Amino acid sequence: MQRLRLDLDPLRETLLLTLYARALDAKLGHPILGDTHSAEIADAIDYDFAKLKIKPSLICGTALRAKKLDDTVRAFVADHPDAVVLDLGCGLDTRMLRCDPPAGVDWYDVDFPDIVDLRPQFLPDRSLRIGADLTEPGWLDPLPRDRPAMIVAEGLLPFLPGDTFQRMTRQLTTHFDTGELALNGYTRFAAWSMKYHPTIKAIGITAAQGFDDAHEPETWGAALTLAEEKLLVRAPEVADFPQPLRAATRLMSRSTAMSRQGTRILRYRF
Repeated sequence: MQRLRLDLDPLRETLLLTLYARALDAKLGHPILGDTHSAEIADAIDYDFAKLKIKPSLICGTALRAKKLDDTVRAFVADHPDAVVLDLGCGLDTRMLRCDPPAGVDWYDVDFPDIVDLRPQFLPDRSLRIGADLTEPGWLDPLPRDRPAMIVAEGLLPFLPGDTFQRMTRQLTTHFDTGELALNGYTRFAAWSMKYHPTIKAIGITAAQGFDDAHEPETWGAALTLAEEKLLVRAPEVADFPQPLRAATRLMSRSTAMSRQGTRILRYRF
């Protein structure tokens, strides 16, 4: 089968970073996420993945945060089988296939128009696709307002400039009557240090923002209430990390302050 060559700018190229990390996890003897769909997609793309210089810490961290966000989505749609799910900045993520929501759930994969137009070449057309500039008003207008919403923003926060993420969140929580927002919350240090990560440097982008206090989004004027903060360095799946990453992660987990510098999943109700 002829492999597909993609012409992506640096920001869009980050979708290949997370895609390949999930693909590498799937090929491990004891995968954390086990996303074989991502492995199949990566194999179908003509791209020099080696230049991303993906290390075990990124493979394990990406797989673990995806797994925990998937768990959050599954729990929400189990309680709300008529929900609306928005996967923001979805790239080539296969979350809908992994979560397999009830038939009454409307699932929207949201990203740049060229990315959502690309998805049908790799993924079954089971979701509704929205190509939108998340910084512009009006893109939410076609979506129902009176159903509970599960909003997922994985890896999106650091790459939106200024207060864009906050403004987008206010738009979302104004549009929907009730729901939850789940994201992986970068601290300010974690967001700042990303620009020195060899993979991010290889792509050539500069990360922007994060926040330290998990309660800070409650001050954004978006009617958010913190429901849960998961520090993933303390997750049981760390037992499947390779050494010496496993030992370093367990050492990090002994300090709450240090744990927050690792991956954390934040869940908010509105």
